[in-house]
Amino acid sequence: MSRWSPAAPAHPSCPHRRLTRLLAAELGAGVTLGQSTLRPWASANFVGARHLFDCAAEGVSLEALGKRLNTAQWRLPGHIVADVAIEPGEDRAFRIEILTVED
Repeated sequence: MSRWSPAAPAHPSCPHRRLTRLLAAELGAGVTLGQSTLRPWASANFVGARHLFDCAAEGVSLEALGKRLNTAQWRLPGHIVADVAIEPGEDRAFRIEILTVED
């Protein structure tokens, strides 16, 4: 059994690094991407990971950003983006959570 680390992908095929690059491109101007972590996730039928991204924004509508991220074309070989959620935080901070499952 391998150990889980918040800094390293769970296994070589984990899409966390690629997802981080794709998210940075989707965020656009006014949004700063901060620290990210991942947590393994599984249900009775699926295996995947929860990817958590700390962000900050200046003058950006989180509702509009959420709609844009939910309709984005995520190209993650062997994985599917199942859900994207945005949690508002204090001041300009917020967190993006992306759930991926193995295809």
